[in-house]
Amino acid sequence: MANVNLIENVGLDDLATSTNTSTVNETTAATSNSNIFVTGNWFAAATTNGGKSWAHVDPFTTLPSAADGFCCDQVVVYEPSRDMWIWILQYISIPGGNNVFRVAISPGANPTAWHWWDFSPADLNATWTDLWFDYPDAAVSNNHLYITFNVFRGDFWQRAVVFKMPLSELSAGGGLTYQWWTTTTNGSLRLTQGATDSMFFADHNSGTTLRVHGWPDGSATVSTFDVEVSPWGAGPYSAPGPDGADWLGRLDPRITGAWVSGTRAGFLWSASPRSGRPMPYVKGAVIDVTTQLLVEQPDIWNAESAFAYPAACPNNAGVIGVSLFIGGGPRHPSHVVGFRDGGEWRLATTRASSNGPSVPTTWGDYLTCRRHSPNSAQWVASGFTLQGGTERTNVEPQYVHFGVS
Repeated sequence: MANVNLIENVGLDDLATSTNTSTVNETTAATSNSNIFVTGNWFAAATTNGGKSWAHVDPFTTLPSAADGFCCDQVVVYEPSRDMWIWILQYISIPGGNNVFRVAISPGANPTAWHWWDFSPADLNATWTDLWFDYPDAAVSNNHLYITFNVFRGDFWQRAVVFKMPLSELSAGGGLTYQWWTTTTNGSLRLTQGATDSMFFADHNSGTTLRVHGWPDGSATVSTFDVEVSPWGAGPYSAPGPDGADWLGRLDPRITGAWVSGTRAGFLWSASPRSGRPMPYVKGAVIDVTTQLLVEQPDIWNAESAFAYPAACPNNAGVIGVSLFIGGGPRHPSHVVGFRDGGEWRLATTRASSNGPSVPTTWGDYLTCRRHSPNSAQWVASGFTLQGGTERTNVEPQYVHFGVS
């Protein structure tokens, strides 16, 4: 039986984060050889020696300010075919106006010299003068970077937007031509890691229907189809740990893990208990994008503890790696990584929290799982735990490089 091999499993200390952490930490990570870049709320950190020592990268000051200043959400990607780092940062809205997100590019192994482009809602439509972007996701295909955002007016969701940007133009750092697509019926779209000549993304539609979208690299047209999955619940979610702290008060059923391998696209999200699943669990659906049929539903569940906030990515052989949390019952919230092998999920805990959060609505919202570069048979993952207390300053981000043994 194959097992999870934790090749590197590193907690980032206060020097790496400058204690600018949050229990809604939204960590992301990417790797190029011994160079690693990790982001979260509200920090970034880099290492050139495989995690032996870290330098704090301040997202508030490393790049010039935009809109009303750096806000919160970030995503980092390393793109090996162009040897470049992609850093996406979300900025605060100008009072009564737009915010922006920034796509920053750093060529070469060590992410230090950046060029960038900023995007506001009004850049897409001149009448969108009081909207703001939130909740990013990013993935690459053979030739494009795809980015998704929700768009809000005040506290009210308006639409979701998907951007498609040529990797060659991003790398060159000159003019940038891009396409965008929007929907007012489906939000929090999650992009498939592992895409080649087409990107797929999905969200829940009505009832137990998934709405899947496909955007070929060589086309300006987005196609859509619906797939019915087995019944599941969208809350409420609760999983108090041994100290009575419930870490799932913020949880919702947004898709947070997505991948594509060959003709099959998979999606993972958090579901509430049901018959045979006594705790909140991760619901899975794998769809053949050519036949548009449901192939399997690979849930991740445990009878004692809840699973939540899954991220996923295929390695170069199509094996699906995951990064997620487990907690509740006998466990404080803990970070877990693993992979799917022979129809089963093989999982390993990277770090367990010493406590649950002081407020149940302060945990989440997303993690990442990526292919390692240059060893694309392995993965890198982001996570976090609480160490020594219950507050945001007790959050310790986790960087994990793992494989199959």
